[in-house]
Amino acid sequence: MKKSVMQLYVLLLILQLHGETDGQDLSQAFNDREKLQLPSGYRADWMKSLDSNLLLSQITLPGTHDTMALYGGPAAECQAWSLEDQLRAGIRYLDLRVFEFENTLHLMHGVIYEHSAFTTVVETLKKFLSEFPSETVLVRVKPDMFDKSKVQGMVQKIIENDNNVWVESTIPHIGEVRGKFVFVQKDDFKLGIPLLETDTKDDYKVVHIAKKEEETGQHLSQAAKECGGNSVVLTYSSGTGIGTFKGMFLTPKKVAEKIDPWLYEHLQMMLSNKSPCCLGIIAMDFPGFDLIQTIIKFNNV
Repeated sequence: MKKSVMQLYVLLLILQLHGETDGQDLSQAFNDREKLQLPSGYRADWMKSLDSNLLLSQITLPGTHDTMALYGGPAAECQAWSLEDQLRAGIRYLDLRVFEFENTLHLMHGVIYEHSAFTTVVETLKKFLSEFPSETVLVRVKPDMFDKSKVQGMVQKIIENDNNVWVESTIPHIGEVRGKFVFVQKDDFKLGIPLLETDTKDDYKVVHIAKKEEETGQHLSQAAKECGGNSVVLTYSSGTGIGTFKGMFLTPKKVAEKIDPWLYEHLQMMLSNKSPCCLGIIAMDFPGFDLIQTIIKFNNV
């Protein structure tokens, strides 16, 4: 155990010495700046224009992978914006890795504590949805670390008798969940609507960026075919080379620096066809404002 921990520390040190690219000159498809800068006149309530009779599985949603992973160094960090800023930028799907310790649900990324508790996330969501009652946010809770079985029961206790949370397994119409957050069920967490992932095992491991681009394109094509059913469809564009030999320097940020601009161009090309298309949830690392807004545009084609 001590040897593996030491190896992790050595790897983190190498990554820090190797350095991270400053994203300031990159397209707004990618963002690694902590401060959110929104265009003048921008409105965060983009779901207000959606037909309330649409099923939640019929819309395209921008999301973040490992939403709360803002700390821990290059190997662990997946986002730059706080949760509140992600929501204001248009993110509507959250990916939470939750660990129960001493009767509290902590937000984690692997063994890294992300300086937040699940109750804080709930409070942030309620505040945002109170300000923007036309919106809804999908929330995936992924029990992590040890004794995963305790997580769901503790979540149920926290949201008990709360009418602003959707925990049913049926896909709701948007009108039914405005002002609410909707749990998504998968694996060890069985509250909420079913989730269908396009990724297969180990797709998150990135050794060659070109292969990741190809896989992501294939997953989006699959998502377009699966959208509108009895599950919400999820595609991850995120990835990391940590844990592989050939891709050991491909941190989540370095992958996102390449994938996010590619994804932006790929989606712009799809939009240029002007044919209606639902892609479900696209979960990303370090997404920029322009990329998020491009995903939202699929609901207006």
